[in-house]
Amino acid sequence: MSEIVVIYESKYGYTRRYAEWIGEALSCPVFERKAFHSRDFSQYEVVIYGGGLYAGGISGVRFIRRSLKLLAGKKLLLFTCGLADPDSPGNISNIRKSLEKEFSGKIPEQIRLFHLRGGIDYSRLSFVHRSMMSMLRKMLLKKEESSRSEEDRQIIKTYGQCLDFTDPKSIRPLVEYAESILRHLHVS
Repeated sequence: MSEIVVIYESKYGYTRRYAEWIGEALSCPVFERKAFHSRDFSQYEVVIYGGGLYAGGISGVRFIRRSLKLLAGKKLLLFTCGLADPDSPGNISNIRKSLEKEFSGKIPEQIRLFHLRGGIDYSRLSFVHRSMMSMLRKMLLKKEESSRSEEDRQIIKTYGQCLDFTDPKSIRPLVEYAESILRHLHVS
């Protein structure tokens, strides 16, 4: 039995980039969600799943929710990737609330969460995502200047640009946590 696997769903490539960096750091296989079959969970002790953040939801997380029985007894690390600043407690709270809804009110105890900052390239956005960002910008412009957060101001200022916040150093906490699980598995 292999020990660890990374699975991801990525629309614009930022989540895929993180998944590949994590797979490289842990010397483990990396699969796009569509290429991974839930029956294959039995081959791994630790599953790392990454999904992009879109309008508060996490891309592909239903795959994990529907596979919880197959994941029983396994360690599950879930990382999100989005434009939202992971250092903002408000953003983390919103991500957790979204996950709690996905898991019927409570995030399973076996899941350890990590949040990574991705990016945006307006020229590559789908019509729906471009429309959502346009509506967000209009909504932010209607807010009083004094009530806008730093992140709100950044969205307004950089609207239409290409921003990339990915950083290979930001995977370190996730990688270290996975390595600690692996060390524990070797001791047991």
